[in-house]
Amino acid sequence: MAWGLLVLAGALEIVWALALKQANGFTRPWPSLIGVSIAMLSLVLLGLALKHLPVSTAYAIWVGIGAFGVAVFGTFVLGEHMSAAKLLFLALIVIGVAGLRMME
Repeated sequence: MAWGLLVLAGALEIVWALALKQANGFTRPWPSLIGVSIAMLSLVLLGLALKHLPVSTAYAIWVGIGAFGVAVFGTFVLGEHMSAAKLLFLALIVIGVAGLRMME
């Protein structure tokens, strides 16, 4: 169950980061409210997962899910540039997250 909470917390990290992008520096109220609210929920779920998982592994996986997801959504939804180097480093994030999971 802790791993499920962690994955959900990571997925919500993607949502709040994208909402804050749409908030335009907190000048748009609804995306700002959504971003901050989802960020709080993501942190709560991370905290619950940390009751049963080591912080070093859980935090790295939470950040990795968020970083990878935001980069992918940024590319495919927001039309941000994707280079070969960016793909390589995203692959390294996935490898790192998978490796951390296998070590637990």
